[in-house]
Amino acid sequence: MAGSQYIALSGMRTRLDQLDRLAADIANVGTAGYKTERAADAEAGRPQFSNVLQSAIDVTSGDRRLDVTPGTLATTGRDLDMAIEGAGFFVVDTPAGPRYTRNGHFSRGADGTLVTDDGSAVQGTNGPLKIGQGEVSVEQDGTVKVGGAPAGRLKVVTFDNPSVLVPESGAKLRADNLTPTDVKAPSVRGGSLEQSNVSLVSRVAELTGVTRSFEALQKALSLMMNDIDGRAIDQLGRIR
Repeated sequence: MAGSQYIALSGMRTRLDQLDRLAADIANVGTAGYKTERAADAEAGRPQFSNVLQSAIDVTSGDRRLDVTPGTLATTGRDLDMAIEGAGFFVVDTPAGPRYTRNGHFSRGADGTLVTDDGSAVQGTNGPLKIGQGEVSVEQDGTVKVGGAPAGRLKVVTFDNPSVLVPESGAKLRADNLTPTDVKAPSVRGGSLEQSNVSLVSRVAELTGVTRSFEALQKALSLMMNDIDGRAIDQLGRIR
């Protein structure tokens, strides 16, 4: 395969990665606390090819960075909905270890523990936050009260570089080789949720551009393989 065909193929591969990212963003546009990612393309060398092909430059997906721009806070009036104003993440306990999220759509577990939609326990400063039964209210500093009596305080943490957190399902984030730092004076709003920071309009516009680029590369590859190579084989294969 000629070097130009490898270039087109690498471009198509990166467009597929972009389509996957855009599909995830569009699917989670209504997920509270969801954060989109920003990605760029990068050059990819081909040391395994001969020197004839070294002048060609392939492209690959570059580093991804989480866009931690806060989403809009929407008032829900639900006592178990909580949102962080400013920096910070809620901490939840999962079978795979602690995870971090800006999605404060919590519920009351069967044992009275404050949990996320998938049943993960929400962490307080002294472990899983037990709220029992009764009306719940949240103070600005993250103190959770049940029936007017303090039940605990939400654990809110931050990171030196939160843009390198790794997205998992929904709005959960994984901290690989990062050390969380407790936010000493968090600002938590009860009865509210932070909306996704995805702009649907911009994602649809980007989706259109990526799709057209993929189609152009696909057409170019087809032209090189079917027309140009086919003609070369036809002409060179003739016996004079």
